[in-house]
Amino acid sequence: MRALLSVYDKTDLVNFAEGLRGLGVELLASGKTHKVLTDNNIESREVATLTDTPEMLDGRVKTLHPAIHAGILADRNKASHMQDLEVNGISPIDIVVCNLYPFVESPGIEMIDVGGPTMVRAAAKNHQCVTVIVDPSDYGKVLDELRSLGAVSPETRTMLARKAFAHTAAYDAAIVSWFDEGMSDDESTQLPPTLHLSIAKAEALRYGENPHQVGARYSLINAKPSVFDTMTQLSGKELSYLNLFDAEAAWVLAHDVISLAPDKKSGVVIVKHANPCGVAVGDNIYAAYEAAYNADPLSAFGGIVAIPATLDMKLAEAIAANHLCDVLVAYHVDEDALAHIAGKRKNTRILTMNPPERPKLSLRQLGTDFLVQQPDTFVSQKSDFRVVTHTEPNEEQWNDLELAWRTCARTTSNAITIAANGQVNGIGCGQQSRVDAAVLACKKAGERAHGAVAASDAYFPFRDGLDVLVDAGVTAVIQPGGSLRDEEVINAANERGITMVFTAERHFRH
Repeated sequence: MRALLSVYDKTDLVNFAEGLRGLGVELLASGKTHKVLTDNNIESREVATLTDTPEMLDGRVKTLHPAIHAGILADRNKASHMQDLEVNGISPIDIVVCNLYPFVESPGIEMIDVGGPTMVRAAAKNHQCVTVIVDPSDYGKVLDELRSLGAVSPETRTMLARKAFAHTAAYDAAIVSWFDEGMSDDESTQLPPTLHLSIAKAEALRYGENPHQVGARYSLINAKPSVFDTMTQLSGKELSYLNLFDAEAAWVLAHDVISLAPDKKSGVVIVKHANPCGVAVGDNIYAAYEAAYNADPLSAFGGIVAIPATLDMKLAEAIAANHLCDVLVAYHVDEDALAHIAGKRKNTRILTMNPPERPKLSLRQLGTDFLVQQPDTFVSQKSDFRVVTHTEPNEEQWNDLELAWRTCARTTSNAITIAANGQVNGIGCGQQSRVDAAVLACKKAGERAHGAVAASDAYFPFRDGLDVLVDAGVTAVIQPGGSLRDEEVINAANERGITMVFTAERHFRH
């Protein structure tokens, strides 16, 4: 039995090679791999002596040779293949151990591996006869089967072949992404002609959207760890699909609003079914939490609380004293705070997470197709906003308008949000009619709508939605504008004596 070893990642290489030699396996190795084995007194034959061709072109060519690939690709069950080997003096290669250059960590032309993927694919294609290993974590399983069975089982060879093709597919996907990132400024505004995503199961979930659905979280292969890869669950039940979906919605919005807090860091968001039910900024994180919770305590039951700060004992006591939350997300959780909430709310999933990433592309499945777009971001800023009424917002109104606007943008359309004193206390979302969204937001806000401000994620097509808000006591409104009846709506605002601001940027969210 012969094994060819050519690896960039040399984790556990020496132990594996010693195990193979102990089983009488002849070792072939490429240049640097051969040197590591030699330095550790492990007998191996350098590939260059087998091919009778030295490595050349700075290592670009070393294994691309019939003596290698015929030995890998020969079907042992075909007499013609074995005869070809014999005629050409080539011996079969039974095990191929290869992993590729770290392209993601060091992208560039010289990190595009050629010989490695070729060997891996050849061995994986011929997995009925050849064992291919691309992951050092599989060394132990292969050695165990060789020792107990005298061979690698067909089931394991098939599993390893699938893993090998996934390895090369992810590698190629990373290279394509690198080319896309190198596009010119003009090209970068366009979506790429093709997308190549290679993702692996990162976490089994309790279930999908519903208990009868299987669910899991997948992460991009050959990419930097995501915020969920580095997440830590400190207590509570297993996570479900919706726990993560809602946690992401809360975490993103929390980071959208913290810069609006007086101290630029004290903002809290509570989400239920992917939509906010309480959003607040305050002079400190404790005030922000109480305001977010009190915005809609009924909806906060079983919701997700996002706190982009440290969860300390004082905050833990406040959270544990209120309605149950299913998930609590923070940067860090003090030990006494963790013990307190876990003791009071043993099922609450307490997570620590880094700030959210901003993806380059947003994908949504459409049957067997995908809708792809650039993520929705706040391109238009306060300096771009335009006051279109006779009266202008005062400083307090400006602060609340920005808070209502950012919250509205992260709320399912049609959406209306009402805010006052750093608290979003009325949210109407997911309505087919903008008037209905306004009615729902006013109902949620109740008396708190008096003197408050409101935001609309898209323009008012008629004045009726605006009138609903003003009738409830709203004194300022922010919206994108762009309707054929903008002048009618502006005149209505002036007639009712309120302030209106246009952002010229719509934020539908479906």
